[in-house]
Amino acid sequence: MNRDEVEGKAKEIKGRVKQSVGDLTDDETLREEGVADEAEGEVQGGFGRAKRKVGEAIEEVGEKIKK
Repeated sequence: MNRDEVEGKAKEIKGRVKQSVGDLTDDETLREEGVADEAEGEVQGGFGRAKRKVGEAIEEVGEKIKK
């Protein structure tokens, strides 16, 4: 896992917690912030996974070139 994946997962969790607290306290603003945080985390995590896959593909090509 890279930094973007970890930070993305943390934002997703933070968002879910905010949503739960918003639901429990009937705070629609907090709940909406949670939804936004979770979505932001999912995007950042997806970006991190894509970066990792590209890096792995580059390493694989490099290994094949060495042979």
